Amino acid sequence: MGEDRRHVVFGTGQVGHALAAVLAGQGLTVRVVSRHRPPELADGIDWRAADATDPDAASDAAKGAAVVYQCLNAPYTQWPERFPPLQRGVLAAAERNGALLVCLENLYGYGPTGGKPMTEDLPLAATTVKGRTRAAMTAELLAAANAGQVRVAIGRASDFFGPGVTQGSTLGERVFGNALAGKRADFIGNPDLPHTYSYVPDIAAGLATLGTDARAAGQVWHLPGPPTVTTRALLDLVAAEVGHRVGIRSVPKLAVRVLGLVNPMLRELAEMSYEFDEPFVLDTSKYQATFGVAGTPLAAAIAATVAWYRTRPSTP
Repeated sequence: MGEDRRHVVFGTGQVGHALAAVLAGQGLTVRVVSRHRPPELADGIDWRAADATDPDAASDAAKGAAVVYQCLNAPYTQWPERFPPLQRGVLAAAERNGALLVCLENLYGYGPTGGKPMTEDLPLAATTVKGRTRAAMTAELLAAANAGQVRVAIGRASDFFGPGVTQGSTLGERVFGNALAGKRADFIGNPDLPHTYSYVPDIAAGLATLGTDARAAGQVWHLPGPPTVTTRALLDLVAAEVGHRVGIRSVPKLAVRVLGLVNPMLRELAEMSYEFDEPFVLDTSKYQATFGVAGTPLAAAIAATVAWYRTRPSTP
């Protein structure tokens, strides 16, 4: 693939921002597309304003793209209504520009697995509202690919954390911010079960591989990350970095459900709480067997995240 053609990243959130920097660091021509200008962009990255729910605007913003990356997300409490139209716009942009579409997905589509590790061939058997939305969005991508309208590579990651991640993640402000402030980490579910957490720099590097290695197209890939441990073991690493024990304030599921009657965000979190009631393990061996061993050691990922929290520009 020639480097003269553009890599276009839709979404300048935590993953999109990191991905654009990785691609630019590889010497590729990079454009990011979002509704609002991001506060900072790495040197040489072009920005275009567009609302991806408008397929014409999205297609125009992606003009000249060899690869289009879908890293947009919708407000968590409005996911089922607002997310599918965003993806459709990005899909149209890739299709009309003859570009490979690399799509970032989460793991909601699988639904409960009874603690069995998740592999790419697992059926999309979600039972929740957001899970069924995710599965339907995947089905739309695969239908377009099977019809020969577009080439697609899908990269899936688990709950993410890392420098810059404060909101929208189980491992954000309520864990790292609380730990540095000497407070207990807020957590829903059982912290003694294995749970895969994905590290944003690893997600970005994995998506860049899917967009630049011809072997990726036409398949689903679980993106690499730190080894899976229990949430409690992860918090022990946080404690080692902040220099004091980090307690856990575990919110009972019943309390989350009751509070969800008045708090829309907690209502949405309660729906996905099964992920913390059984082992939640992402198998990334297919990616690593194809593209090589990858993923940041967990202690290093935690150290980098804590360091960012110590020096971040402002406290929300």
